[in-house]
Amino acid sequence: MIVKPDADGLMKAVAKQKGPPPVHLWNPPFCGPIDMRIARDGTWFYLGTPIGRERMVKLFSSILKREGEDYFLVTPAEKVQIVVDDAPLLVVDVTATGEGRDQVLSFVTKTEDEVVAGPGHAIEMRDRGFEATPYIHVRAGLWALIDRKTFYRLVELGCHEEKDGDSWFGLWSQGAFFPVTRSQDLT
Repeated sequence: MIVKPDADGLMKAVAKQKGPPPVHLWNPPFCGPIDMRIARDGTWFYLGTPIGRERMVKLFSSILKREGEDYFLVTPAEKVQIVVDDAPLLVVDVTATGEGRDQVLSFVTKTEDEVVAGPGHAIEMRDRGFEATPYIHVRAGLWALIDRKTFYRLVELGCHEEKDGDSWFGLWSQGAFFPVTRSQDLT
């Protein structure tokens, strides 16, 4: 009997799990693609319709895995491919404590992942052709797009530092400096 993967089956397979699922340990057989997509604004769609249940979206985000450039939802028994328009996660808030080199930046995603920028959790700017866009590494190759309002708040926390012989405007967190743009490029 061939079983076609669907969103309800995936949810039931991991609903009993306590704590974050160990997706890095799961290597189930590939069951094919599923009609699920994560839009650039962090909205999850199933069969072309937005998923309105936040609990379900949070659960799906916890079983998200990246392999190369592809994204999958995995359980111990199955692996299905999904489409991600940009980044699979979206940062919606930041909290800053301390100042300068002692600053610590704590981020929260739309799916309630929490990550502190620093070694192992880099902030980087990517050129998307029309503008540079900020991202942060959250876990296991999964990056989050930093939303515009949060990025504007980060700009207020930035400073100028020397890096590789150039002056850069950037951000400190947990003793690591993350360049945003060359100081000379600011107008």
